[in-house]
Amino acid sequence: MERIVITHGPEETEEVGFGLAETVRDGDVVALVGELGAGKTTFVKGLARGLFVKDLVLSPSFLLARSYEGRIPFHHLDAYRIVDPDELSEVGLRGLLPPETGVTAVEWADRIPGLIPRGAVWVKLEHAGNDRRRITLRR
Repeated sequence: MERIVITHGPEETEEVGFGLAETVRDGDVVALVGELGAGKTTFVKGLARGLFVKDLVLSPSFLLARSYEGRIPFHHLDAYRIVDPDELSEVGLRGLLPPETGVTAVEWADRIPGLIPRGAVWVKLEHAGNDRRRITLRR
């Protein structure tokens, strides 16, 4: 299944993430790819909101991962600084791919493709002019 959506601003990008929350289930991984500033974290904020996460969702760039409580546990992983996939095991995060419980969203998933499980939802975000984004969702 592949779906392409064009958004016209961060609010619409967040709403696409919110909509995806209706379709994910316990144990799912959402793998996000796109260049810097493409809207990955904005999309994740919408996904978290759709999973009833009440906390402010921040980019986990310097922590690698953050976990939140919602309708099911929600984990947000940022692979931007990952050089070797074994680093995730070394810091105790390997259990997030796939998650033992909940949903894991992985920004920069293309940096750790061998760790993304089959059946993951792939989300590609691309600049499409000014505040526009082309979002391709594929499972």
